[in-house]
Amino acid sequence: MIRAIVTDIEGTTSSIDFVKDVLFPYAREKLPAFVETHADKPEVQHWLHETAREAGLVSASRQEIIDLLIRWIDEDRKATPLKALQGLIWEDGYASGEFRGHVYPEVAENLQKWKRQGIHLYIYSSGSVAAQKLLFGHSEAGDLTPLFSGYFDTEVGGKREVDSYRRIAAAIKTPPDQILFLSDIVQELDAAATAGLQTVQLLRAPAEASASRHEQVADFNEISTG
Repeated sequence: MIRAIVTDIEGTTSSIDFVKDVLFPYAREKLPAFVETHADKPEVQHWLHETAREAGLVSASRQEIIDLLIRWIDEDRKATPLKALQGLIWEDGYASGEFRGHVYPEVAENLQKWKRQGIHLYIYSSGSVAAQKLLFGHSEAGDLTPLFSGYFDTEVGGKREVDSYRRIAAAIKTPPDQILFLSDIVQELDAAATAGLQTVQLLRAPAEASASRHEQVADFNEISTG
């Protein structure tokens, strides 16, 4: 019996292209000016400090921190400080209507169906919790945030680390074998399965089926929670 579903975002609920072609370039373009104009805000100060700490910099100029963050964007580095700052920048883009969060056509209706069935829904993504809430709060299907019971990012641990899924199970107070984890990444699914979670691998086009220990589906319509 499935009591909770934890889902990835990129390649699972939403197109990787939206993140790669819309969100990342927007953050890259806006980041220098954002840091310069918001560096006095405590939240931004905190994440700039964490950026320097993660990079092992004892002291660094503001421009050096900006250059480092831009390099991390280009490297697609899953650094928590970068993800947090990106989320703050994307907030402006969503609020101004420059873009809306992409979700695949069948995602919203299935999330709503699972919610009606009494299943608790959670997000686990390498993007910050703030960025997750923005995407689903300003999605092409409307505000989907009321459907979710909680959100997790890399502060709970890396997505390919077994202990991350154990921490999530403990946090949502649900036995691992009653949690279904959805992702398109085999290594994430392997870690979740090792932690005792049930797993389903999304194969969004043009991905094709291959040998896998995980059940494979093309979209949310094929997922069974019975």
